[in-house]
Amino acid sequence: MLRRGAPRASGGARAEGRAAAVLRARLTLRRRRFLWGVLFVSPWIIGTLGLVLYPMALSLYYSFTSYNIVGTSQWTGLANYQELLQDPEFTQSLENTLYLVVVMVPLSLIASLGYALVLNLAVFGQRFFRTVLYLPQMVPTVAGAILWIWVLNPTYGLVNTVLGWLHITGPLWLNSISWSKPAIVLMNLWGIGGAGVIFLAGLQGISPALVDAARVDGANAWQRFRHVTVPALSPLILFNAIMGFLGAMQYFTQAFIMGGGDTGGTSIGLGNSLQFAVVYLYEVAFSDLRVGYASAIGWVLFVIMLVVIGVLLKLSVRWVFYEGWRQQ
Repeated sequence: MLRRGAPRASGGARAEGRAAAVLRARLTLRRRRFLWGVLFVSPWIIGTLGLVLYPMALSLYYSFTSYNIVGTSQWTGLANYQELLQDPEFTQSLENTLYLVVVMVPLSLIASLGYALVLNLAVFGQRFFRTVLYLPQMVPTVAGAILWIWVLNPTYGLVNTVLGWLHITGPLWLNSISWSKPAIVLMNLWGIGGAGVIFLAGLQGISPALVDAARVDGANAWQRFRHVTVPALSPLILFNAIMGFLGAMQYFTQAFIMGGGDTGGTSIGLGNSLQFAVVYLYEVAFSDLRVGYASAIGWVLFVIMLVVIGVLLKLSVRWVFYEGWRQQ
């Protein structure tokens, strides 16, 4: 019995050894795949840690300090945030930014959706007009701002010249406190190509069977748009609304150039009418060298954007549909 059992024990040991070897080989293969995966994504990891997370953490620390770049930082606690509550320029910059959020973002959504609806029709020159819609997106931001300084010139600008042909006295635009922000909105409507192309792609993805079924049921054009087109485009409306909101909250380059910030002036626009929140942050950080205070402004804006986007996403469950189903 012992002689017969010995080979069996030896065979079992060999089987266990083979299983252990296979397990080690699998673990080695997984480890190699993991290391190769880490190697391939390491540029993204290094970029995220070094260019995003570390600067964010550093700015959060500086927001609780008094720091002017050239000296050492001194811990001041909530002093910067308390000063923000009493800063009239920061309040004005938030009001100017709120104007963009309330006026520019909805108008841009409506205009881009309307333009996409027109370009989705089978009309002559469709490709040409689609190109014209997107062409402003190819113009560099600085060049576009300089171009619109000329277009909105109250004396010889293109807009007031056309209004003059219609016997309408054009406003002063950038030279007026009350018309400077509408000028920014008008310029932004010129660059709705990005959102328009997204809406156009969404319109072409709507099944014709849905539209035909609504037409057979007796729905008119408005009813088909309201009950078929809008629900089908609701995810894109949410996306463009969020991107427009983020763009309005971070509006800088055009306002800085068109408001005279590029000339070294301390007033952005007549009466600081174009001093939006990020423009004011830039002035505080790089003109006044108050990096700690500017960091506090940045974190306040970050929290505002985070809260508003969270509310939008929370409310979106009531009106955003995916593939014909309301999200739960």
